[in-house]
Amino acid sequence: MNFRVRAAVDDDLKHLYEMAKLTGGGFTNLPPDRPALAAKLERSHAAFARADGPVEDELFVLILENVDTGEVRGTCQIFTEVGRRHPFYSYRLGTLAQHSRELDRTFRAEMLSLTTDLEGSSEVGGLFLHPGERAGGLGLLLARARYLFIAAHRARFGDRILAELRGIIDEAGGSPFWDGLAGRFFGMNFQDADRFNAVNGHQFIADLMPKHPIYTAMLSESARAAIGMPHPSGRAAMRMLENEGFSYEGYLDIFDGGPTMTARIDKVRSIRDARTARVVAVDRDGGGDALVATGTLADFRCTMAKVRPVGDGDGIVLSAPAAAALGIGEDDRVIHVGRN
Repeated sequence: MNFRVRAAVDDDLKHLYEMAKLTGGGFTNLPPDRPALAAKLERSHAAFARADGPVEDELFVLILENVDTGEVRGTCQIFTEVGRRHPFYSYRLGTLAQHSRELDRTFRAEMLSLTTDLEGSSEVGGLFLHPGERAGGLGLLLARARYLFIAAHRARFGDRILAELRGIIDEAGGSPFWDGLAGRFFGMNFQDADRFNAVNGHQFIADLMPKHPIYTAMLSESARAAIGMPHPSGRAAMRMLENEGFSYEGYLDIFDGGPTMTARIDKVRSIRDARTARVVAVDRDGGGDALVATGTLADFRCTMAKVRPVGDGDGIVLSAPAAAALGIGEDDRVIHVGRN
């Protein structure tokens, strides 16, 4: 089967809603709420329609589509600049060292501080792959298509990029981190807070969250154990991010305590190594495994391909199924990066 990543359109709302119902909670960027998803699509359409200009707080929604059947099997999102419309809050895990000369003892206390350090960063998020498709590298296609989109539209993004990974969620759909910390101040359970945040944004955090640092020793054991830990289903995503050059620097999601991964955008491997080329020929002889994209903004498309460089590297031979999925042929321009 052949798949491609493309810009989301209005007809994808029903597919996004069906996928959102499968997430299992704690998936802020894909809420099972039709009006909220429709608003995301409207915002995405506006971003795809803006041809140029400075970096703004925009959202691009991409869709994974089965080329043969037209079925939508996944989605992902790219935010160009977080924190401009609403404050972008994170917890930062730090250490305070204190020494008593009389006791000859040094005490190091871990602390969580509410911060907006990451405001102005771009963000990759909202990645969801249908459970029936979690094989064959489709998660990799969805994830890395975002980086080729960024590489092709570099002026629309900032210098830093982040990815928030979902944290630990228990079998009842609750969050030990939320219950041990924020839930005590908000008088609402994790599911309600997560749903409210997905639809209305972070402002209620600014209104109600205590601004002073929190000593982790004061939290429950289950809350402490969840700090910086990804949901089991997100461990592969964390490894993919690390392979791209992201790292965990102590920033946490304020709701479920999941790790926030960060990187310099021009050092993300798929962005740094992406190359533009002209399609010299289309054949079935094969070549190296690669991701190949073409088109700008709403016409962007990305797929897995076999690619064989020719000449000085400015030209490539492209596998026929990939050319068909992208709707291109000889002399068209593409951007590509090796799969490995």
